[in-house]
Amino acid sequence: MNIYIPEYVNKILYMLEQNGYEAYLVGGCVRDHLINKIPSDYDVATNATPEEIEKIFSSFKIVDIGKRFGTITVVMEEGQVEVTTFRAEEQYIKGRKPSDVKYISSLIEDLKRRDFTINAIAYNPKTGIIDPFDGVNDLKLKTIRCVGDPNERLKEDYLRILRAVRFATQLGFIIDVRTANACAKFSSKLKDISKERIRDEFIKILLSYKPSYGIRLMWDLGILQVIVPEIIPAIGFDQRNPHHDLTVFEHTLEVLDNTPKVLEVRLAALFHDIGKPYTFKLDENGIGHFYGHEKISTEIAKEVLTRLNFSNELIKNTLVLISGHMNYAKELNKKYVKKQLQKIGYENFNNLIELQIADKLSKKGDKDLSYFDAKRRMLREIEDEPYSRTHLAINGDDLKALGIVEGPLIGEILDYLLDIVIENPKKNNKADLLDIVKKKYLKK
Repeated sequence: MNIYIPEYVNKILYMLEQNGYEAYLVGGCVRDHLINKIPSDYDVATNATPEEIEKIFSSFKIVDIGKRFGTITVVMEEGQVEVTTFRAEEQYIKGRKPSDVKYISSLIEDLKRRDFTINAIAYNPKTGIIDPFDGVNDLKLKTIRCVGDPNERLKEDYLRILRAVRFATQLGFIIDVRTANACAKFSSKLKDISKERIRDEFIKILLSYKPSYGIRLMWDLGILQVIVPEIIPAIGFDQRNPHHDLTVFEHTLEVLDNTPKVLEVRLAALFHDIGKPYTFKLDENGIGHFYGHEKISTEIAKEVLTRLNFSNELIKNTLVLISGHMNYAKELNKKYVKKQLQKIGYENFNNLIELQIADKLSKKGDKDLSYFDAKRRMLREIEDEPYSRTHLAINGDDLKALGIVEGPLIGEILDYLLDIVIENPKKNNKADLLDIVKKKYLKK
């Protein structure tokens, strides 16, 4: 079996071999080629030591940040390749990371330390596929299976529990029974893994083609209860509402799958109704209501995202979407659209539309999306019209030049002028705006 290798990667294999060393493509790039996916990056394994790798590629830019663990990154014009010495990892600390590595001369022993069989396949153009743990067959069976004893593999690094879910979700695979049982057995150990590593795997699950599959797996394996226990009350929660024929959890997963691959939107979809169990009220007709659930959902989401060390900017934008997902204009017009743009910004405005569409499509009954079509049409129509202070034809310096003292009044005036030009864009010229200021604020 021949695998296409980009020329710049081939060059690395060739240079290692010309210097008397073995060199193989390993891991994800081989796996992806075998399932007809374009690899996002390339990794090479070799029996050359880090020092020998540095010497061979001394004419290239190299990054040695991973040298302690045997990895040298060779930076080429077309891309960068991680070149790693065959290694066996020494004792792991609390199931998180090896305390040290031992360099070895055997490719098979190197592959033995890897997490899953589909990631323990190597390839060299001369020797072909090297597959000591039957990973090629697992690819055919669409199965995630640990290399060797799953209990031992997971103990080495408990993040592998979440990685199993991530690969299953990204590839649309199942998890082998023994591997799944071990994941469930050790799921509580994820609490000992750094929040950043958890977050990064969680993001990849959410940005998969069908994220609901990953969330369900996390629930089945006891992972959700450890990472995001706040979701658990939504599972099986009957909404008792004519607009919903799904539980809060099932509705949430449907919304999640209906959203585009935008992280803020996916996170907002996951948390938009998480506050419903805490705001549930039955009326005299036995109908369930969740007044103010978006506020509680926003508060819970903020706590979770902060705990998982998401960036402040991403948290802010996600919370804007959650808090606004119930906002619909009684009378949709350009002024409303401009006010929304002023309040939340262009990107959040579009993302909110995507979230609301996904929410509507996941409810019982009416699937008419004409409201959102009108909203987008208005957005296009006002594309060149002002809706924020930065769009005004004058600024604070112009006001100070009129003799207005710097302070809160400057902002008050600019907001007043913005309201005027939102209503009448033709007024957004320096002469008219200065004239308005003089008449209202500089009367003798």
